Amino acid sequence: MHHKQAYTSRSLRDLLLVHELIFVALILLAVAGGSYGIYVWDKSAKESQRIHYLNQEIQQTRGDLYRQMKELFDTFFLEDADGRNEYEAYTQSILKHFDVLNRLAVGAQEKKAIHDLESNYKSFVNEAPALFYRYQASPSEASRKSLYQDIETGIFSQYEAVSQRAEDLLTLKKIELKKRLIEAKYASIAVLLIPILLAGLLLILSRLLLKRAIVNPINAIMQATSEISAGNLQHKVPESGAAELATLSQEINHMADELQTNRDALVRTEKQAAMGLLVPMLAHNIRNPLASIRATAQLLDEPTHDDDTRESLQGIINTVDRLERWTGGLLAYLHPVKPQLTTARFESILEGAMLPLTQKIRDKNINLTKHILPPNIEIRTDEHLLEQVFYNLILNAIDASPNGSSIVIETQLIDNNFTCSLRDEGSGMPFTPDPHTLSPGPSTKRFGTGLGIPFAFKVCEVLGGNITFEAALPKGTRITLSLPQ
Repeated sequence: MHHKQAYTSRSLRDLLLVHELIFVALILLAVAGGSYGIYVWDKSAKESQRIHYLNQEIQQTRGDLYRQMKELFDTFFLEDADGRNEYEAYTQSILKHFDVLNRLAVGAQEKKAIHDLESNYKSFVNEAPALFYRYQASPSEASRKSLYQDIETGIFSQYEAVSQRAEDLLTLKKIELKKRLIEAKYASIAVLLIPILLAGLLLILSRLLLKRAIVNPINAIMQATSEISAGNLQHKVPESGAAELATLSQEINHMADELQTNRDALVRTEKQAAMGLLVPMLAHNIRNPLASIRATAQLLDEPTHDDDTRESLQGIINTVDRLERWTGGLLAYLHPVKPQLTTARFESILEGAMLPLTQKIRDKNINLTKHILPPNIEIRTDEHLLEQVFYNLILNAIDASPNGSSIVIETQLIDNNFTCSLRDEGSGMPFTPDPHTLSPGPSTKRFGTGLGIPFAFKVCEVLGGNITFEAALPKGTRITLSLPQ
C-alpha cells in the first residue's frame, strides 16, 4: 500500500509545473478579458463616431437646404444675379453630403432613412423652382402667401418629417450603443474579476497544497528522526505528500526496519556469544562424567543380571546418549556457520540425509514419495549443511508421522528460485516456529536435542533463503524451503 501511495503522489516538479500552468492560464484569461473590453470599447467608439458623422451630415444637409432655399428666394424676389449659381453650388454640396451619408449608413433601416431623405430632397429640387416660376408668372400677395404655405407645409414639412425620422433612428442607435457600452463595461469588469478571484483561490489552494504536500510531511520526517534517534524504531513516518518526500519517508521507514532487524540480530548474537562462552565449559564438565557413567553402565550390563537390572542399565545408557546428543547439537548450533558453496545434485543431498534414517522409515512402514522436478536438478549450495537440514526435518517428520502414513517431498525451480516442500500426515505442529529463538517451541518428542529447527533456520539464513511451517490439508505439516539460485 505504501508503494502504491508513493507512486500515485505527484512530484514537486509536477506540482510546480501545474502551479505555473494555472498562473499562465490566469494571465491569459486576464489578457483575454482586457482584450475583449478594449475590442468592445473600440468597436463602440467607432460606432459612436459613425453615428455622430451621420447626424452631423444630416444637420449640414438641412442647413445647406435652408441656405439653398434662401438663394432661391433671393433669385426670384430680390433678382440676385448670383443667386442661381449659389443655388447650384448648394445643390452639389447637398448631393455630396448624401454620398457621404450613403457610405456611412449601415443596415437596412439607416439606408432606407437616407434613401427617403435623398428622395425627398430630389422632390424639393424638382418642385420648388416650379412654385417660384408659377408665382413669377402672376405675382400677387395671395400667390406669395400660397407660395409660402406650399413651401412650409409641403416641401419643407415633408423633408423635416423625413429628417426627423432619420435623427430619431440615430438617437435610438445612440441609446442602444450606450446600453451596449454599459453592458460591455460590466462584462469586462466581470471578466477581469474572474482572474482576480481565481488568483485568490489559487493562493488559498497553493497554501493548502504546500502545507499538505511539503510542510506536514517535513514535520512528520523531523518528528520521526527525533523518535528514531531516541531509540523508538517502531515509529513510522506517514508516506504522504510530494513524491520525493513520500520516497524519503519510505526510505526512513525502511532504514528504521533495518536498524530494528540489525539491533535484534545484534542482541541475538550477543546472547549466542555469551552462551558460546558458557556452553563449551559446561559441555566439557558434563561430557567427562557422562562418559564415565556410560562406561560403568556398559561394564555392569551382563547377561547374568535379571531383566529389571539390565533394563535400568540400558536406561542409564540411553539417557547418557541423549545428553551427549543434546550437548553436541548445542555446540554445533552455537558454532559459526560458514557455507562452502558448490554445485551439487539435489537428489544426492537428499539421499545422504535419508541414509541414516532408512531403518526408522522401515520400522514405521512410512511411504516416502519424491517428486524431483526438473529431474537431476543441480543447485548451488553447501551440500553438507543442507544435508544436515534435511536430516533434521525428515527425522522430525518421521517422528510425527503415524505408522503406515506418507511423507511427500516435492521440488521446483521457478525464476532462479529453488523450492522444496516436505509434507507429513502427522497431527500437526502445536506451535509456529520462531526463527529468532534458540528453542523454537515446546518439544513433542521424547528424545532429541530440540535444535533441528533452529539449525535449519540458521542454515537457510546464511544461504540467503527462508523456511516456512504451515498446516497441511487434511492433516499434517508442510515445510517449504526456498533457496535463491
